[in-house]
Amino acid sequence: MYPSGVGTVQTEMKDIAIMERILPAPRGGGFRMEGYWVWCGSVIRGPDGTYHLFAARWPKTLPFAKGYVFASEVVRAAADTPEGPYRFVEVVLPDRGAGYWDGRMTHNPTICRWGSGYALFYIGATYAGARPTRAELESGEPARHGQVYRSIRIGLATAEALEGPWRRLDQPILDPRADKWDQVIVTNPAPCVLDDGRVYLYYRSSSPQGWRIGLAGADGPGARFERLHDEPVLNFGGEDFVEDPFVWRRGRRFELIAKDCRGGITGELHAGVGAHSRDGIAWTLNTPPQAYSRRVRWDDGSVTMQGSLERPFLLFDGDTPTHLFAATADGPGGFHGAENTWNMVIPLRRS
Repeated sequence: MYPSGVGTVQTEMKDIAIMERILPAPRGGGFRMEGYWVWCGSVIRGPDGTYHLFAARWPKTLPFAKGYVFASEVVRAAADTPEGPYRFVEVVLPDRGAGYWDGRMTHNPTICRWGSGYALFYIGATYAGARPTRAELESGEPARHGQVYRSIRIGLATAEALEGPWRRLDQPILDPRADKWDQVIVTNPAPCVLDDGRVYLYYRSSSPQGWRIGLAGADGPGARFERLHDEPVLNFGGEDFVEDPFVWRRGRRFELIAKDCRGGITGELHAGVGAHSRDGIAWTLNTPPQAYSRRVRWDDGSVTMQGSLERPFLLFDGDTPTHLFAATADGPGGFHGAENTWNMVIPLRRS
């Protein structure tokens, strides 16, 4: 199922300058939970006009960076406006037992319409025994953490309504491949649903050269996911690479925003990269390449440099992006320096 019939006729299109559309972010917007780390964030408007945000949370009794591997769960929050604030509603993908591939952890949710219902892409992992304590996780890099991390796979849950019930598959939809560049792990699913019902699924893995992005896909709901390209995509040259892509179609070309892992593309560490493609495989950086900054202007007039601004997600009104959502953290930068994390929302100027 290799790409065909996409982007074969290309009209010149101006690059989307997200940076030029960014408006002040509401201080009280987005989604946060007392006592929890909150990460990721994917939003969709329901039939009744309610906005549903799917995110990951895990208790702050565990450290941020290692705790999610053992304790993350996907939750749903809701709000009457895109800005929020979003109120917690339910745990969508809870612990369902060590006997399932995703039985003890779910994370990285992305929600989308697909076919006649809704598709929730996510990662999951499992392990036996009790959840480790903060002291155990902070004592070093225990072998158990590495084993659970390497068990992470990409899964899919479906429902007819955003309120569920959600049907989880008993097997992942995407596994690592032996003796290939993505043999260690598959994570960070980023689906792009096409008009004909096919879906392109971008994902991250660890290659000998570092983190890289791969591409799989399926012909429609219920179809098997297969690799659409044998090697990594999103190769911008040198040591520069990205993760956390969000991909959409605009006209006859693909667009994306992603995290600049080393800052070599945008000139700012962990800022947003913008790029476009005719076929979803070969990508060209936008001009300019920076899509957003970790420096945030708030609606109270203040400006902060966020410790993290990652997992970008765009909400659309028709073909127009109206809001940028991102997982964010306070502190000096990096996962180990944060005291609080939440999902924030940045309104975008429509023209």
